[in-house]
Amino acid sequence: MRQERSIGRGAGPPPFTLWREVLVAYLAPALMAGAGGVATGQQELTIAACTSIAGTSAIVAALVGSWLQRRGPRRSRLTSIPRVVPTAVLALAVTALAACVGWFVGGQVPERIIPHHGNWPDRLRLDLPLSAALATTIVTWRWLGAQRHHSPTTQGART
Repeated sequence: MRQERSIGRGAGPPPFTLWREVLVAYLAPALMAGAGGVATGQQELTIAACTSIAGTSAIVAALVGSWLQRRGPRRSRLTSIPRVVPTAVLALAVTALAACVGWFVGGQVPERIIPHHGNWPDRLRLDLPLSAALATTIVTWRWLGAQRHHSPTTQGART
């Protein structure tokens, strides 16, 4: 059955739907970075837009979003403190992890796996942490907003 959203005042954010978040997490950076690559004539950026930039963003959005859906409701601290705190903490943690992965891949892949690799491993040192930071921040912020608006405690307090 299809859910109807009210369009009137106070309708709030739509419910958090993971597949939509992942789709947007892929399409937004792919279109923006791809358009930038086409506009400036940088073929490498155009290719990276659909691979390392948008791909990282979609993977991180899927991982963070699924973790929040599974673990988040059990942790009332996430929804009881201001949204900026858990968003910043989670974004910093995921960005640090992505930076380590980018550093490792950028340093290890060229010498050990692919002898003629071009510049793409070097791009990963910037693409991975930046994409991870943006995806984590947006997904966490939207999930927390949806939780606060659609939770039973806030529904009773709104009347």
